[in-house]
Order: sequence, then structure tokens, then C-alpha cells
Amino acid sequence: MISLVILGNERGEALGLGTDMGVQYLFATVILMGVIQLGCGGLKLGRFVRLIPQPVMFGFVNGLAIVIFEAQLPMFTESPTIPDSPWLVGNELFLMISLVILTMGIIFFLPKLTTQIPSSLVAILSVSLLVIGLNLNTFVVKDMASIGGEIPSLVDFSIPLNWDTLKFIAPFAFILAAVGLIESLMTLTLIDELTETRGNSTRECIGQGIANIVTGLFGGMGGCAMIGQSLINIRSGGRGRLSGISAGLFLLAFILFASDLIEEIPLAALTGVMFVVVLGTFEWSSIRILRKIPKTDAFVIIMVSAITVFTHNLALAVISGVIVSSLGFAWESAKHIHRESEVREDGSKVYFLHGPLFFGSVTDFNLGFSSTDDPQSVIVDMKDSRVWDHSGLEAIHKLGTRYQSVGKTVRLQHISSNCKDLLRKAGSMVDVIVLPDDPSYHVANLNKPAEIL
Repeated sequence: MISLVILGNERGEALGLGTDMGVQYLFATVILMGVIQLGCGGLKLGRFVRLIPQPVMFGFVNGLAIVIFEAQLPMFTESPTIPDSPWLVGNELFLMISLVILTMGIIFFLPKLTTQIPSSLVAILSVSLLVIGLNLNTFVVKDMASIGGEIPSLVDFSIPLNWDTLKFIAPFAFILAAVGLIESLMTLTLIDELTETRGNSTRECIGQGIANIVTGLFGGMGGCAMIGQSLINIRSGGRGRLSGISAGLFLLAFILFASDLIEEIPLAALTGVMFVVVLGTFEWSSIRILRKIPKTDAFVIIMVSAITVFTHNLALAVISGVIVSSLGFAWESAKHIHRESEVREDGSKVYFLHGPLFFGSVTDFNLGFSSTDDPQSVIVDMKDSRVWDHSGLEAIHKLGTRYQSVGKTVRLQHISSNCKDLLRKAGSMVDVIVLPDDPSYHVANLNKPAEIL
């Protein structure tokens, strides 16, 4: 976001628009981000979140927990708003740690007594009253920033709304849209697991897109689902849409009417709440199972966690994890291709093919046939095999070409329904004969008559 504002300011100066145009480019980017997310919802792309493997989910939540933990560390320095500020020492450090532990203790133990009131709210109020009542010298929210505000108005855009501006903001908008949707949909998946429900990913994409469009029009920074706030909501008993609506309305009321009170909340109380979120977010079982799961999955968990922590780019971490998991799956699946053979009384040789035939297994598939040593007639029985992609079709076509080049014939037998569809669609692309004893299908090459034994 900061880099976009800086680039926008430089662009505004170059176009003679002034030095404060960067923030308007940001608002335009947020609007375009919302449009992209709205389009993803219309195309129902959110359902592809189900393709994210469990190791990626573990790495995602672990990395996010570590990032949240790191964000709390400045609260233990002499000035939380100044980078590389010295750490607290002596009584100040002891007081900060004590208040954090008190907050966490209330959150952990209050639900054992009652669940009628949110333990996080009780913890924040209790620690705040303790600090105010005893006049303890510790950081409060107003030491960080002022949260007071007013009802926003529509942005009066001064930037040129043309093709050049679109090209400038589009890359940022796509990245932000991807990060927002990935984090939101993965948070949705995590909440579904906790509540044993099933959310609507398409509705989430559309809702987030509309919200970001409206936010950009009113000068907002844009946003997405927050896993920390979502977990606090769930653990406080929130289950329906009313909990999210209430959170937004109360936050608006605090900003407009009660900012002076909120600014008196000790940072130690908020830090304690976030430490509880960290403990609840981190998937501790992932450490225990690292030695029990496949090495590829263990590597993905560690890799996604590391990318999340060091780059803070959730989209990059998730996409990298999905790619590595997919390649690992393809590699392992390719190992399952194998064949058995027998020679029939009529002199023909039958290969019984087992396993999936796709881009990862075509090499082993091709190495299993000997066009020079095999008899005149060869049959490939595919009862226990499936063709999944163009690479598999091309492998079959090349197999037929190899045998035809030495004057021999290859026939397919017992092909699956999906293979029939692929061969029928390929038409003349695949020059291989299919035995007519397969019902409802005769030949892969529609320009060539079926050959009957």
C-alpha cells in the first residue's frame, strides 16, 4: 500500500497533478480490486479453494500465527511506534508481562465459569479498570494512534480516469484481490472446520467485492476477512451473521462516539488477547505429525509457514504450497503406472495397463513397449487405467505410430468412458484402433474404419 502511494505521488508529479495524488491512486486500486473480486464471485472461482491441500492450510495458519506474534513484540519496547526501539526493562517490563498474563488468564479460565459473556471483553475491561484505578504507568491505545473519526464522504477524484491509469493500478489491484480472496476463503474454510458448517465461497467473493468498491469510493484502504478477529468471534460464541454485523456497528460507534474511552485501553490487554489468538491459530498438531506424514507434505507445511513469515505475502505462500503439493502428487501418481503382458493362442500380445496415464507417467508408459520384438498384433487392455490429459492422448498416438512404422497394429480394449470422450473429441489427432467389443464406441480415428479381429 505504501509503495503504491509513493509511486502514485511520483506519477502525479510527472503529470502535473500535485504531490498528494498517490492516495487517490490507492483508492482507485481498491475500487478495481473490488471489481475483480466481484468478477471472481460471478465466475464462481471461490470454489477452487477446495483444491488447497491440508498441508498448505497448516502452513498458512502457522505462518499467520507467527506473523501475528511478531506484530505484538513492539509492545514490549520503549516506544511501540518507533522501529528498533529499545526493549522495556525492570519494573516496566514486569508490569507489561504481568498485565498480558492476567489478560490471557481471564480469557482462558472465565469460560470454565460462564460462557454468557465474552471472555475477551471481560479481560479487556478488567485490565483497563485495573490500570486506570491503580494509575499504573503503562502504554495505552492513544500512545499508538488516535482512533477517532467521522462519517466519510465520497472521494473527489482528481487523477485521470483513463487507460494509462488502469494499466498503472491493475497489477496492484490483481495482487490485492488475490491476497484478499485467498486469506478470506482460507479463513472461511478454517471457520467451517471449527463450527462444522459450510460457508458459501461465491457469496464471500461477491460480498467482499461490493464492500471494497464502496470502501474505495469513500476513501477506505480496502480489506478482507481477518482470521484473528474471526477466531475471537467464534470463541466468544458468535455463529451467525449478526455477530459480524454487530462487530462492524460497534466499531463504527466506538470511532464516532467513544474513541476517548477506547484510547484508554492498555496495550497490554490487547496484546494478551492477540497472544491468545496466536495460540488458537497455530496448528500445534502439525508439529507432532511432521514425522508421520509424507515428506512432501511436511516440506509444504514448513515452506508455506516460512514464506508467510518472511514475505508477509499470503497469496505467494499459498500458491507456492499448492504448486509444490500438486507436483508432489503428480510425481507419486506417475509411479503407479505399470503393465503386465501375455501372448494369446492366436499369436497376439496383450498388455494389461494399470494406473493413470497423464503427463507425469507417459515416460514410463512409452518405455514399456517394444515395437521391434512384439508380434504383428498388439492389444492394450485399459480396464484398470485412465487417460487424463492431452499428454496421455499424445502418448497413445505415438505408440500407434511406432508400431505402424514397423508394419504392426495396436488396438485398445476396455477403455473407460472418460477415455472414450477424449478420443472422440480428439478425432483424427489420435490414430489408434479401438476394439469394437467396447460398447457404443468403435474407433479413435473417425476417418478410418474399425478393424475387427
